[in-house]
Amino acid sequence: MNDGYPAFALTDEQQALRDSVRAFAGAVVAPRAAEADESGEFPWDVYDALVKADLQAVHIPEAYGGAGADAISTAIVIEEIARACTATSLIPAVNKLGTVPLLLAGSEELRQRYLPPVASGEAMFSYALSEPEAGSDAAAMTTRAVRDSGTFVLNGTKRWITNAGVSRFYTVMAVTDPDAGAGGISAFVVESDDEGFSLGAPERKLGIKGSPTRELYFDNCVIPASRLVGEEGAGFRIALAALDHTRVTIAAQALGIAQGALDYATGYVTERRQFGKPVADFQGVQFMLADMAMKVEAARQLTYAAAARSERAMLAAAAGPGGPGGTGDLTFFSSAAKCYASDVAMEVTTDAVQLLGGYGYVKDYPVERMMRDAKITQIYEGTNQIQRVVMARQLLKG
Repeated sequence: MNDGYPAFALTDEQQALRDSVRAFAGAVVAPRAAEADESGEFPWDVYDALVKADLQAVHIPEAYGGAGADAISTAIVIEEIARACTATSLIPAVNKLGTVPLLLAGSEELRQRYLPPVASGEAMFSYALSEPEAGSDAAAMTTRAVRDSGTFVLNGTKRWITNAGVSRFYTVMAVTDPDAGAGGISAFVVESDDEGFSLGAPERKLGIKGSPTRELYFDNCVIPASRLVGEEGAGFRIALAALDHTRVTIAAQALGIAQGALDYATGYVTERRQFGKPVADFQGVQFMLADMAMKVEAARQLTYAAAARSERAMLAAAAGPGGPGGTGDLTFFSSAAKCYASDVAMEVTTDAVQLLGGYGYVKDYPVERMMRDAKITQIYEGTNQIQRVVMARQLLKG
């Protein structure tokens, strides 16, 4: 799948960004990670700190008040925050997920209205695609949006919506033409105070407990027609295009979890002594660490390669039809990065728990939380089984 682009290398600015975000995460994010996991409450104090550091939505272009970080820099931010706390890393990740549809297809009016509040930290943005009976088969959704003069009236339910309840804005996919299949789905922006919009109870989850996950309900929810994102009927195409970009952020999140677990386990086995010597002196342990580190680094290279393609694709989209052509193999690389990095995160965190022995199984040590958090990266934004379907289709389409 080589499209002729040179191998990835961090710039000095990106390396400096990594160092600064790692220091920030160690000082501000990590101390609150266990508490957020235990309480299941969104860490508003950490969010405020992210906003002060301008890390809550680094991808938003400068034209809309954002930092204008490229896709690789955004991945680095998410990776380093996830190394300390997976739930907190969902703040920049989900802000990107919710806003990429606007960046790809939204009108300038929509961008000017909704991107600056996210860039300033006044609001967060979530993404609503899945439904109770439409998960992997997202095109089977039944949430309806019926045009009524200058408005759309929404009815239905969305499920598994990350940061629901703390986000103020939502990109919502709904059926506008039930006879057109996937071509009858449109995308809209819904605000949390829109009449007819409400939330379900928070889900009780295995991990990422500091990030709320809830259902969205639309009961004759009336929104202005100006909140349509792109053309009517283009919603499913927009949704898939957005996921091509944001699967990279899940890969970065998984990478950060794996790196955090590897770092902690490495430090632990160096200090822990058994049979009169450090556990790290045993060859079996060394082999485990070597395999963990090898897979983490492979995941990093694949993730950054996918991020580079995401950046090129976003630049091409921003330039319009007359802009630079070609986006590389973004769909393949984003699926591959998400799939591989999340599988690595699950494997590495499981090995980290094993290396800590009984201590790895208790909440006094962070690898137990990392292992629980890692599991979701294999599931959301498309299960890893679906990612393999996507990759196979890309290989076989000729």
